[in-house]
Amino acid sequence: MQQKTLILGTAGHIDHGKTTLVKALTGIDTDRLKEEKRRGITIELGFAYLDLPNGQRIGVVDVPGHERFVKNMVAGAMGMDLVALVIAADEGVMPQTREHLEICQLLEVKKGLVVLTKKDMVDPEWLELVKEDIREFLVGTFLEGAPIVSVSSISDAKDNGIHELITVISDLVADIPPRTPSGPYRLPVDRVFSIKGFGTVVTGTSISGKIRVGDEAVIYPQGLKTKIRGIQIHNAPCDEAAAGMRTALNLQGIEREAVERGDVVATAGSLHPSYLLDLKFLYLSSAGRPLKYRSPVRFHTGTVEITGRVIMQEDEIEPGRETFIQIKLDKPAAVLPGDRYVIRSYSPIRTIGGGIILNPMPRRRKRSRPELWKGLEILSRLDPNDLIIYHLEQAGQRGLTQAELAMRSGVYGEILEQTLDSLFSKGKAVRIDTDEKRAIDGNIYRTLKKKILDFATEYHKENPLSKGIAKEEVRSRIFLHSPSGGRLFQKLLTDLVNSGDLIQEKDLLRLSTHKVSLGEEEISTRRNLEELFRKSGLEPPSREDAVTIVSPDKKTASNIFDLLVAEGVLVRIKEDLYYHRDALNKVVDLVTSFLKKNGEMAVGDFRDMTHGLSRKFIIPLLEYLDNQKITIRVGDKRKLRR
Repeated sequence: MQQKTLILGTAGHIDHGKTTLVKALTGIDTDRLKEEKRRGITIELGFAYLDLPNGQRIGVVDVPGHERFVKNMVAGAMGMDLVALVIAADEGVMPQTREHLEICQLLEVKKGLVVLTKKDMVDPEWLELVKEDIREFLVGTFLEGAPIVSVSSISDAKDNGIHELITVISDLVADIPPRTPSGPYRLPVDRVFSIKGFGTVVTGTSISGKIRVGDEAVIYPQGLKTKIRGIQIHNAPCDEAAAGMRTALNLQGIEREAVERGDVVATAGSLHPSYLLDLKFLYLSSAGRPLKYRSPVRFHTGTVEITGRVIMQEDEIEPGRETFIQIKLDKPAAVLPGDRYVIRSYSPIRTIGGGIILNPMPRRRKRSRPELWKGLEILSRLDPNDLIIYHLEQAGQRGLTQAELAMRSGVYGEILEQTLDSLFSKGKAVRIDTDEKRAIDGNIYRTLKKKILDFATEYHKENPLSKGIAKEEVRSRIFLHSPSGGRLFQKLLTDLVNSGDLIQEKDLLRLSTHKVSLGEEEISTRRNLEELFRKSGLEPPSREDAVTIVSPDKKTASNIFDLLVAEGVLVRIKEDLYYHRDALNKVVDLVTSFLKKNGEMAVGDFRDMTHGLSRKFIIPLLEYLDNQKITIRVGDKRKLRR
């Protein structure tokens, strides 16, 4: 069975011994920068790995404790499965201890322990007092009741606590469920460098999905396409990277300068960078003062920090309150629903809140329209049915492809397939086509069907003598703002025809209940029109002249003219040139007989057999014969098409 891939992260105040502890656990010094060595503090994230007694290897992320580098701590905490809150026994709980714990809670780190370092610097009685203070400090947090292990990271003595710590970590790891591989592959970049002979390499913690060597990927938010040239996990080459792994990716065809910390390497087409996000937001009680509308803040998610402004319904949010907000970012973020985030105040800089991203591609929610904010309550329930229906409703008659639905809802794989199948079976959603896997909201679909039937009803009422409506006219009327209705329109027509509501005859549509019924005067007009064209032979009048000749009621005569065309009694062969079908049949017979006898026909031959017909009629008639595939033109002659 494949082992779980997990990340253990440190958290805690500066100089409480996080890096020394990691070295004692793993044998790896995570302070890699010269400045870190010189100053004796961690500035950037450090990475190591720990081999547990059962043979499982877990990644270790060492985060900086200094308040100036909390943004780097946030980046490290994003991928944590398990946190070790490090507290020095000689100092106890300090400001960054509190802030780091708040950040872990906002990011929903669910498991952890407390490591009480520097136990060799205090006596046993003091150690117990510090433990009691820590237990009180953790009440109401996710670490309430968590194990507290005392260690001395610099001692080689058997009772230094390191062995006990490894045992506790092993027990906690056993209780953490494995990450599901669903969703697109994503790696928020925390380091970028180049290696001679290999090119650009990025590192980070894979937070979802899987990727293999040779796979195509995209760097967001820039949208740069690349291919995975190589993968390393804990400094060892691998064919595949999965969620929960500390990963290095060698990117093909990408310059070092084109990528930066905060970018995301992901499956192509899986993300849509956005300047506006819908958020569920907890404003921490420790913030101290209300958060005002459009306050500038620092937004942290993945490994990126972006400045922006908070948008809410109210003028301000009181500390300790959980609510819905939007954030308008100064640069686009490439995120998905369900991602966690942290917000820090702009100045002075400190953590003030955070929560979960609800919608990565929202519309602007105006304060003057409370109904626009109600949808956030639906999104916050995280129910796949509700999420999919909400986003289909928002998409309107355009609908959404399955890939677009996944991007907006954060629902993937089998869960998405099963949810859609259930919605299709209940009529709550309708599949438009199988190629794109596009769907539309069921109520919107039924509304469109009703619009088509209502339009047909009104059209028949206004045009009782018309045999039907041109399909294109219906499409343009129903899809006024989306003239390329396409497959959706065809799906609507198919369903309406199959249900017996509509009848389609070539390019004409009509209600199944519609029948043309002529009165005595209309029958007379029809007879006169047909007789006029029959007697006119190959020199028919124009439409306008014909309508004027047969009736003083031009509108009625015009409608009957259209009826004769729809029935095929009159045939349009050119703009404003109509023939009685008998006249055209006669021409076909004449030409066919002539060509069978003579093999070819010139324009003059056709003029002779039509008794000197003028070019006004000869050319359109000859082109009609070509179009009907009776004849074929060869040079300036025509032959019988076989």
